[in-house]
Amino acid sequence: MSASPVRTPSWYAHPAARARACAPAPAEVRDFHASLPGYAPTPLTELPSIAAELGVGRVFVKDESFRLGLPAFKALGASWAVHRVLSRRAPGARVRLVTATDGNHGRAVARMARLLGQRAHVFVPRGVRPEAMAAIAAEGAGLTRVDGPYDDAVRRAAADAAGPDSVLVQDTAWPGYEEIPGWIVEGYSTLFTEMDAQLAAAGAGAPGLVAVPVGVGSLAQAAVVHYRSRATGGTSSLLSVEPEAAACVLRSLTLGRPVGVATGETAMAGLNCGTPSSIAWPHLRAGLDAAVAVTDADSARAARDLTALGVFAGPCGAASLAGVRAALTGAAAEDRRTALALGPASTVVLLCTEGAAANPYPAAWHCSSSSTRRSRSAG
Repeated sequence: MSASPVRTPSWYAHPAARARACAPAPAEVRDFHASLPGYAPTPLTELPSIAAELGVGRVFVKDESFRLGLPAFKALGASWAVHRVLSRRAPGARVRLVTATDGNHGRAVARMARLLGQRAHVFVPRGVRPEAMAAIAAEGAGLTRVDGPYDDAVRRAAADAAGPDSVLVQDTAWPGYEEIPGWIVEGYSTLFTEMDAQLAAAGAGAPGLVAVPVGVGSLAQAAVVHYRSRATGGTSSLLSVEPEAAACVLRSLTLGRPVGVATGETAMAGLNCGTPSSIAWPHLRAGLDAAVAVTDADSARAARDLTALGVFAGPCGAASLAGVRAALTGAAAEDRRTALALGPASTVVLLCTEGAAANPYPAAWHCSSSSTRRSRSAG
């Protein structure tokens, strides 16, 4: 693996997190996703060389580089939320779905709108790659580029959705807008129920640590709900990973209250968010064991190393490996391992939330079921 300079990571730990108790996500979410054309569980791939590097028993990566025909996990939340929105409307009713995005969520909303005969309009902040905007437009959505950060795009989308026959389908919440973001979080639960079955099939059991890339915190909220809703009280540690240029959750946890941060430029565009979701915040504050921030160089190194191992991660997807490396190596690493309750036999799961822009696998390869990947995947 490529070398990296030793540095002290931006770090927060919460020793009482595993005492958090949550109600589980609705069981029907997984059944809904299983009914969609092209649904298949995404691979869980074991990486023995990374386990040896980190000094743990086993390391797996949940590879979301192709989910329901799109290059990220976001289709899970968008599909369930749009389903819930339309279920409250008269059959055949037309609705305009509006959202803001750093890329993948907007494309997922646009895809669902196209498949269901609805319209979509997507607001994108500065810094979003031209190819990401082209992919959204190719789904048939209207597109507005906002000359400002993600939070500005969200405000523009919310104002635009106030018109007749329009609905905001946003993956961040604020007071007065929380129901639909809650449905999006519920949609992400399918990822974790898949992981349970895959880890069991691999003889790994419950993970000792799950590393989650974080933007506004919705996926991390889903992780907290899943791992803190078990009858055992939850033994898995949860680590959130953010870019140093946009570490709103880490900053909020450190201060003990939700705050916004001025975001900078980062290759981890999907994580470049300045304000935690209002519905995610209570779960993150109580249920995350730790939070860490990483640099673009950390993420780039992780992406190169994952690619060499056959996992074609984008910058956001590789952030989980970068975060675990920051936590488990370097100065004071033993203290951080203790905070995460990790030992030499522990299992670590990295959530690779998006694929690389140049993912080499064709759609037919991704959709051909887990048998295609059996040689390198755990289910």
